[in-house]
Amino acid sequence: MKAIEILQEFNSCYVKIQAIAQDENWLLLIADKKIDPEAATHLGDVLHYLTEATGCVEEVVEIKFNQEAKS
Repeated sequence: MKAIEILQEFNSCYVKIQAIAQDENWLLLIADKKIDPEAATHLGDVLHYLTEATGCVEEVVEIKFNQEAKS
């Protein structure tokens, strides 16, 4: 898998997880305490770490793009 493909997958995952975090049913599960209230924190952590990983891959993609542009 190329770096750009990894970046695209990370971005796709982020969008999907963000949609879950904002989903009314997810929010109701937390509000009604039907799941561990820490679940919201864990989901936030996932988004944070996914953002950090995405940033690292973006750097690789940018360097590769710049190298190819110079060639």
